[in-house]
Amino acid sequence: MSGKLITIQKRIKSTKNTKKITRAMQLESSSKMRKLQIKAVSSRDYAQGLLNILKSISANEDSENKIYEEIRTTGKNVFILYSSDRGLCGGLNSRIINTLLGSKEWKETPIEDRLLITIGKKGYDYATYNKIKVDKSFKAISEKIALIETLEIIEGILEYWTDGSAMNIFMASPHYKSSIVFYPQVKSYLPLTDETIKMHISPMLDQSIESEGEDDSTLYEPNVSEFKESITRQIIQAIFLSSFLELKASEYSSRMLAMQNATDSASEIIDTLTLEYNKARQASITQEIIEIVSGSNI
Repeated sequence: MSGKLITIQKRIKSTKNTKKITRAMQLESSSKMRKLQIKAVSSRDYAQGLLNILKSISANEDSENKIYEEIRTTGKNVFILYSSDRGLCGGLNSRIINTLLGSKEWKETPIEDRLLITIGKKGYDYATYNKIKVDKSFKAISEKIALIETLEIIEGILEYWTDGSAMNIFMASPHYKSSIVFYPQVKSYLPLTDETIKMHISPMLDQSIESEGEDDSTLYEPNVSEFKESITRQIIQAIFLSSFLELKASEYSSRMLAMQNATDSASEIIDTLTLEYNKARQASITQEIIEIVSGSNI
C-alpha cells in the first residue's frame, strides 16, 4: 500500500475518534441543559410564591424598611459579567461580553462610576486583557449549581447594595426563546421595582389567602418589617439563582450546538477523505494492473 493511502487512513481514523468525542460531549451537554432548564423554572415558581406572600402582607401593612426597593440618585452602577471557565461553547462568552459592553447602561455610565463583577475565567481574562478594572471576581458556577455556592456569589453582590455603595445593579443575562436560541440582554436586578419583577418573574394572578377556619392555637407573628425584608431578600436571591441557572443552561446549549457542528463537520471530512481514499486506491490498483500487463508484454 502506498504512503498516500496510509496517510489518508490515519486521518480517517483520527477524525472518527474526534467525532466520537464531540458526539459524546453533545449528548452530555444536551442532558445537562434540560436538567438546568427544569431547575430554572422551579426557582422561578419559588420566587413567584414568595412574591404572593409579599403582596399579601403589603396589602395590609406598610413597612418603612424598603432598602431593596429604594430608588437612589447617588452611588456606583454595578455590572455583572458572566462567562464560562472553559471554551468549546460557541460564541456564548463573546456574545454576553459584547452585549454588556455595548449596552446603553454601560456606555452612559462614567468609568469612575462603574463597578465590574466577573463570574467565570473567560470574562475575567477579557477584562484584564483590555485593562477594564475588575472590582470582584468569582469562579464560574459549577455544573451542580450548589445552593451554598450560589448564595456566596449572591451575597457578595448584595453587599454593594446593603452598604449603600451601589445605585443600580445590572447583569447580562440570556433571554430564552428556545433551547437553541437565546438573546443576551442587560437586565436590572436592583432596585427591586415592579418593572424589575416583571422582567424576571412571569406575571401572576393575584391570589387571596383565605383562612379555612380558626382554632384555639396560639399564633406568634414575627415583626412585619423584618419579615417583609426577609421575604424581599429571598425573592432577590431566587431571581439571581434563576438567572444563574439559565446562564448555565445557555452555556450547555451553546456547547451542545458547537459540538453538534463539530460532529457534522467531522462527518463531512470523513466522507471527503473516504472518497479521496477510494480514488487513490483505485488509481493504485489501476497502476499495478498497467505494470503487470506491461511486464507480460516484454
